[in-house]
Amino acid sequence: MTLQTEFEFTLPRGYVDKEGNLHKHGVMRLATAADEIFPLKDMRVKANQAYLVVVLLSRVITKLGNLKDVNTGVIENLFSADLAYLQEFYRRINENGTSMIPTTCPECGHNFEVDMGRLGGA
Repeated sequence: MTLQTEFEFTLPRGYVDKEGNLHKHGVMRLATAADEIFPLKDMRVKANQAYLVVVLLSRVITKLGNLKDVNTGVIENLFSADLAYLQEFYRRINENGTSMIPTTCPECGHNFEVDMGRLGGA
């Protein structure tokens, strides 16, 4: 059995670049210990703990649309709904090792799983 280390996602709103292009589909990898330690040394994080999530996400998001680089500037300019979605997505894949969410149909009681990576939008 191979360990899945990268997970696809779709942002609810999407990142709009300087040219007006919308980027919604991306890939996030599992975080390493260095990913969680490195931001603590960043002066922006030392000045404002809330910036931690910006640095952390810029390290683990390996692809967003056709952007060449996902950096802190990109994360800073995400819509708040997208930032909240990515924080939850990060938590889920790193704690559970999967983007799947166990779900139960309220009408028939059938249990099934939904891929959180696809919940952001179409």
